[in-house]
Amino acid sequence: MPTIHADDVHDLITRDFASQVSPNATQRTTLIVAGVYIIVIAILWHIPFLSWIIYPFKLLTVGFHEMSHAFMGLLTCARIHSIELDPDEGGVTSMSGGISWLTLPAGYLGSSFIGACLITCGFNTNASKVATIVLAVFFLLTLWWARRNWLTWLLIAGMSGLIVLFWFVGDGVALRYLVLFIGVMSCMYVLWDVIDDTIARKVNSSDASAFAKICGCFPSQVWGVIWLIVAFIFFAAGIIVGLVAFKQSAEEQKADSQDFLPTPGSGALSISPSSFAVSLTACGLAILGLL
Repeated sequence: MPTIHADDVHDLITRDFASQVSPNATQRTTLIVAGVYIIVIAILWHIPFLSWIIYPFKLLTVGFHEMSHAFMGLLTCARIHSIELDPDEGGVTSMSGGISWLTLPAGYLGSSFIGACLITCGFNTNASKVATIVLAVFFLLTLWWARRNWLTWLLIAGMSGLIVLFWFVGDGVALRYLVLFIGVMSCMYVLWDVIDDTIARKVNSSDASAFAKICGCFPSQVWGVIWLIVAFIFFAAGIIVGLVAFKQSAEEQKADSQDFLPTPGSGALSISPSSFAVSLTACGLAILGLL
């Protein structure tokens, strides 16, 4: 009987993991697109007038942040009174009860986890469809809690219209890249917000400052670094899980998507780079007009 050494098992596991995370042609395209998203978002973030292009997606990420506070509040038996977003990219979740040392970090960590899940789903068309259905449920709950906040209603209405439009373009291919963009945007916003609020400058009203007062063991900057590391881990995990879980080629994804929640007249709408760009620009301008 052959002897199995620990080194052989380690080498086998290492080779298997390396093969699992090695991207195929479709996944390489997805990674390149995600990289372009990161560069474009970073550039638009700091240009005063052009930053309005991604403004609705910033607000959406703030909505994820507040929604995460609310869901953790529900899980810890809190009563959620309201969720409010404001035009300055701020938000507040009003609740009573719950466990503060869980609800406070849930904002940053929850929105980064949501972003990581959306990045994973952005590697596959059918997974992106499922992701948007889950988002629709979250949107409905958020609207219930934010029923008196007009900005939240406009934001969710605009994003819902954008998702529906992209669902019909290219048999869901455009939807996959939209979900990927929202995921990248959410993760990047969390990383930047944690650095800006807790590490680069101390904001007394930030979640980290409130959390530091409750715990008393570390200053807010330390908690900011810890949350930043966790957010980076979520970001990387979203990419790795996408690489491992969705190995289908573009052709295989197209065939699968026609059997799972297909669009009426599936195949009639084909996507090209020019039509995709026009659709994205038109939708962005429409949402900006609403806001």
